[in-house]
This record gives sequence, C-alpha cells and structure tokens, in this order.
Amino acid sequence: MPDTANNPNRKSWISVPTDSDFPIQNIPFGVFLTRDDVITIGTRIGDIAIDLGALHQLGYFNEIPLTDDIFLQDTLNDFISDGKKTWRLVRNRIAEIFDVKNETLKNNEEHRKIVLFTLDEIEMQLPVQIGDYTDFYSSKEHATNVGTMFRDPDNALLPNWLHIPVGYHGRSSSIVPSGIPIHRPKGQTMPADASEPVFGPSKLVDFELEMAFITTDANLLGEPIPIEEAEDYIFGMVLFNDWSARDIQKWEYVPLGPFLAKNFASSVSPWIVTLDALEPFRTDGPKQDPKPLPYLNYKGKKSFDINLEVDLSPENGAPTTITKSNFKYMYWNMSQQLAHHTINGCKVNSGDMMGSGTISGSTPDSYGSMLELTWKGEKPIKMSDGTERKFINDGDTVTMRGYCKNDKVRIGFGEVSNKLLPPFNPKKVKK
Repeated sequence: MPDTANNPNRKSWISVPTDSDFPIQNIPFGVFLTRDDVITIGTRIGDIAIDLGALHQLGYFNEIPLTDDIFLQDTLNDFISDGKKTWRLVRNRIAEIFDVKNETLKNNEEHRKIVLFTLDEIEMQLPVQIGDYTDFYSSKEHATNVGTMFRDPDNALLPNWLHIPVGYHGRSSSIVPSGIPIHRPKGQTMPADASEPVFGPSKLVDFELEMAFITTDANLLGEPIPIEEAEDYIFGMVLFNDWSARDIQKWEYVPLGPFLAKNFASSVSPWIVTLDALEPFRTDGPKQDPKPLPYLNYKGKKSFDINLEVDLSPENGAPTTITKSNFKYMYWNMSQQLAHHTINGCKVNSGDMMGSGTISGSTPDSYGSMLELTWKGEKPIKMSDGTERKFINDGDTVTMRGYCKNDKVRIGFGEVSNKLLPPFNPKKVKK
C-alpha cells in the first residue's frame, strides 16, 4: 500500500510555522487531555492538536476498518496492535483531510471546534502503556568512552560488544512524559576515599541522550523475529532521556549491570513519530567489523539521519546547548536490536519500549552524557550564566530535541524536558 502522507509537496490548510517539527508530512500520534477533561488519542499539525477520537465519531474514517472506540482510549496500545496496514491507512487519511485542497473539514466550523485544539488547551500524556522496557548499549563511541574511564583504555570494549547488541531490562513503571519533574535518587555509593559504602543522595546525576522505538505485537513465545521483518513491528520513535546516577551505578553495576542507578526515572517525548514519516531520512550506519552472525545481517539502509541536541538550563536561567549528536552514529540499528532481542524466543508486545542506549559521536561536542562531556567531572561545562556543571544540579532542566531535515521537509519529535528536584521529602507531600 503506498504511503501518500509523505508527499513533500503537500500543504495543509492548518498554518504551520517555519521550521516546525510537525508539518503535514509528519502526522505523529500521541495521547492528550482536552479542555473538557477528556483523554483522547490525537495527532498534531503545526501548533494545532487534532482529536482523532472526535474525528472518527464524526465519520471521517468511515472507509477504514476501525473499532468505534479505537481512538477513545487513554493509550495507543490497541491502535498499535492493529498493525502497519492500519497505521498507514489512518495516516494517509489524516493527510487527505487536512490537505489545503480538501475543504470538507476546513469549511465545517462546527466540526473544527470539536476536533481542533491549541496546544495550551491540552495536556500531553504518556502515549502508551509500557509493559516492558529494554535499554540497549549500542553506541560504539559511548561504550568506548565509558570503558576507557572505568576499565582498561586498551580494552575499553568488552569481547562481546562487537558481536551482539548488548542490552538490559529496565523498569517501565518509572518512565514519565516530558514535563514531569524528577527527584534526585538516593542509594549506596562507595566514595573514592572510603573503605565502606555510604548511603545518601546521588551526587552525580546525569542524563543520557537516547531515542526509543515502540513495538507492536510481534511474535509468539518462542518465535524469533527475522531481521528482514523487524521494521514491520516497529510503530515509531520518541526522544528518550534515560536518567542515571553515576556514583550509584559505579558501585552496583558489577556483576549484573544497572539497577537503582537507572530505574528511578526515564522520560520520553509525548509524540510518537512513525517509521513511515522517517522514511525519507534513511542512511547508512557505521561499518560493522567483524561481520555480525547471519541472524544480524541486513540489507539496505537501516539507520536514520536524526539530528539531536541537549540544552541544560539552571533554575530561572537561560539554557546552554551542551551537545549536538545524531542517531545515525548508532553501531547497532533497530532491526538488529529487535532481531537479537527475540532470537531466543522472547515475546514482544504492543507498547513495549526499546531504548537505543546513549548516543555519542566521535567528537567531544557530540557526546551523549555529562559523564563524557565533562570526562568524569574533570572538565566542567561552562554555562551561559557563568556557572559550571560537572553533573546536573537540583533545579536544572534537561531538554532534548530531535529532527530530520532535507531540502524539502523537516520532520521533528518536539522535545522531552524535565527538571531535577531535590530528593523526595515525604514531609512536603500534602496528605
């Protein structure tokens, strides 16, 4: 079935600001609370949110086989379960409805009042119910930097890293949307000058610049997903900040890897951008040497040219852009990650989230974490207000943005932005 929504020449009758992340060629999917306190599934063009539940009830999707309540839910899970054919039909139809040449909804003032919302009239929600969350470790530059810092610089990559997409199972209950504050975690650490561990707030809270993909129901228990079919089971992508407590991590990660240092919070951008929308931005990934085993071999372009950047803002202060990176730097691509994840028969469900792992480039200004940008705090970052940062301070806000751009269209993800608060204090919580 052709993907007509990507037509770069299509214009919308909804005004789209210059350099908007959300032209009519994007059509992402999300969940929001409306001005009438109704939760609905929607999309966005420019700075206008579109209630797909209302649009469906008004008959605009009648020719597509959808259940009556498919967009009247508080998550996208059931819609994602309908599969790639349905996603494409709906996205193509939305593009038709809002095409500048289509006057059906454009000239129906009553329907427009029901369907369209300005951004200040809605509150974005977590777009999916995340049953399971897996975080990969797929940037060669990041893995090399961390291995150099904490192990032997001559053997920074462990022997398995170039052969498998390394990953670990995270905690889905701690994933929150953009805008939700994050509390500084507490835990055990082993200070450099101590002989016994101490307990208290983490002193080395960090961000991790990642992206994540959302899956549909993909396989039966025991059934691997072939790498050539993997993208059929990927609904779309979001920006992902996998918050980390580096001092807790250093003490706990041997022998079983990340635990409390990672599971206290991760945050995502609220709009899921489909793989269909990203199609024009495919690119080659890094050369893989040694050649992966056959089940990880792939053909074609499986990476995407997605520009990424991170701002760090002190409380009541101006933001400082501290890194610019790109998703195309990932050594292991999404198809390889999903194929490896299921090669043992692991079942993948609708709404599962797979984090890319920290995305770092080859130059210091493209590193994807404070750990690397400041090199363990040895090279503090100079902020625009004259202060310095080794890691993230209470009151700081981390904002990540991502977009693709060619000479015809720009497709973006919006942002994921969260403020770091002091450790949770139950005495300040109102009963």
